[in-house]
Amino acid sequence: MLSIIIPAYNEEEVLEEFYRRLTGVLSKIDLPYELVFVNDGSRDRTLQLLEGLSQQDERVVVIDLSRNFGKEVAVSAGIDFCKGDAVVIIDADLQDPPELIPALIKQWQNGYDNVYARRISRQGESKLKKATSYLFYRFIRGMTHIDIPADTGDFRLLSRRAVDALKQLPERNRFMKGLYAWIGYPAIAVDYRRDPRYAGETKWNYWKLWNFALEGITSFTEVPLKLASYVGGFMAFAAFCYGAYMIIKTVIFGNDVPGYPSLLVAILFLGGIQLVFIGILGEYLGRAFAEIKQRPLYFINKIIKK
Repeated sequence: MLSIIIPAYNEEEVLEEFYRRLTGVLSKIDLPYELVFVNDGSRDRTLQLLEGLSQQDERVVVIDLSRNFGKEVAVSAGIDFCKGDAVVIIDADLQDPPELIPALIKQWQNGYDNVYARRISRQGESKLKKATSYLFYRFIRGMTHIDIPADTGDFRLLSRRAVDALKQLPERNRFMKGLYAWIGYPAIAVDYRRDPRYAGETKWNYWKLWNFALEGITSFTEVPLKLASYVGGFMAFAAFCYGAYMIIKTVIFGNDVPGYPSLLVAILFLGGIQLVFIGILGEYLGRAFAEIKQRPLYFINKIIKK
């Protein structure tokens, strides 16, 4: 059996076309399937449309979360409730084409547990977003010991044992792209060209993307914390060398007292570094605080089946 997990947040403009294209692809595959839509606290008509789909198609399951918890949690909710031997995760905005699913299934049948779709082009996105995404994936791969594939998102197929492994990971701060890689198991990429959104607007602005990047970095590497120690040690050594130089210079040549501008610059520079690393410590402390509270990842308002 094949499960398709579709997180949805304010997707009323694309749902009907997405359902038409997806079921058109799945009708040509010789596998029974279920469509697990996770309504992540939508404020438009998304839930009503999903209820209609569940009435007309017994393979549609709707998990209505009690509020908007974010995409990472919505995907996790779908993983918790899906029943398939293979699980495909795909967004509803049609940037990731459902027509690629047969290629993912073929690689799963060849023995791969994690078949991820790798973007070789991204239509409809600004140059700034493409550049920042390119840099982020390579930056995080260089900082962590986990091999997180570059240019990939949530669009992928997971085997049942990979899904069961993900269900054992209890953390509240979830960077799913890292978790997919962390569990291991044989993985392979399937290349594709990403389309622009079929309709509607993206839910990801640059502020959300920045926080998402912080989530990924602080979830899978302690390098920023180590960097604080290295920078602090370097600055202390540089200050010691400069102090020794000033002592020698004063003994030999004397000192005419000026140096206020350089002193002010040094104070501001060191103060700025300290504030940056206090902020980094705060990021890690905040995530540790969230984990210690042990709150549930989500609450469900209702589950809708035919």
